[in-house]
Parts: sequence; structure tokens; C-alpha cells
Amino acid sequence: MFFLVRLGVNYTSNIKIAVVALFAIVMSTSTIMAVSQTVEGHGVQAQLQSRFVRIQDEAFSAQTLNAGQQLVVTGTLQSLVNKPLRAWLSLFSESTNAGNRWEFISRDPPGNIFDIPPQGTVPYSITARALEPGVYHVHTQLNIEHVGPGLGPGQTVQISGNPIFKPVPWGNVAYQVVLIGAGMGITFATRPWQVI
Repeated sequence: MFFLVRLGVNYTSNIKIAVVALFAIVMSTSTIMAVSQTVEGHGVQAQLQSRFVRIQDEAFSAQTLNAGQQLVVTGTLQSLVNKPLRAWLSLFSESTNAGNRWEFISRDPPGNIFDIPPQGTVPYSITARALEPGVYHVHTQLNIEHVGPGLGPGQTVQISGNPIFKPVPWGNVAYQVVLIGAGMGITFATRPWQVI
């Protein structure tokens, strides 16, 4: 330090300049953030429609329901590509509360995974029962193998009434715990150098 002082380096003035510059940056950033306008939305993902399949004519059986009543979502899936696609349907919903509880009653095409023919059209129907009151923005969600999800335009649905609580399937929970435990045991037994 004594050597640097003899060379004429003045640390106190450099520190003062740095503090003033930092203060100016903080003040200008906070001013810009205070003046800029805020934009709000309901959080729909950027891939609202898929480039591979278009969700057309999405229709909802009701806009207001009581908990326990069924909502039927219908529409048409139009393939935009020249190859067959494997897909599955679901509902994407967000709500004003912490809910989002639906019980799926039926899906058409039936089963979990179905095929969409090249340039083909597939009509669909999803029936779900609302289990918890709230205001939901509901979309058809089409998941395409090796591509990902796409969403239909959607609609706001209001559910009123008392929540319906379903019993926890403890047998399924125990089965999952056993599978996870077995997988961890195999991992620890076969690859101890990666665990440590």
C-alpha cells in the first residue's frame, strides 16, 4: 500500500466516483421501472396453438357450473403435417384460487393415446367434473409425441358450491413409494461413485 501511495494512486477519489456512479445507476433504473407501464395476462403459454395440429371449433357445454356438475369440451383436431402423429388430450386450466381440481369422466377418442392421420381431422370430446369452486380459464390441451403441448383458445368457467373431496388412493401412493425406493436402492448399489 505504501508503494502505491508513493506512485500517486488516490483510492479515496476512485471510491467516491464508484459510489456516485452506482447511486446514479440505481436511481435511473428505479425511475425507469416506476414510469414503465405494467401489463397483465392470465399466463397462457406462448405455444397457444401447435404448428402441427390446429384445435378448431373448441366449444364448452357451460360457463357456470356447480361443483359436481360436468363440463363437456368438444372440438376438432386438424393435422397440418404429412405424417401420422401420436397424441393425447387433457385440459389445461388456471384459476384465481389455488385449486384446478377436475375429475376426468371420459375422453373421445377413447384411451390415453390416439393417432392423428396425415392431414386428417379428428373430432374430440372431453368430459370432466368440477371438484372445487373458483373461476377457471380452461383450454383443450393437445400433447403431441416428440413435439409437446398445444392449447386451444379456451374459455372462462365459473364453478360455485362446496368443494368435493376425493379419498386419497393410499394403495397407489404406497406402490409409488416402493417403486421409488427400489430405484434408489438399485442406483446406490450399482453406482456408488456417482452418489457420493
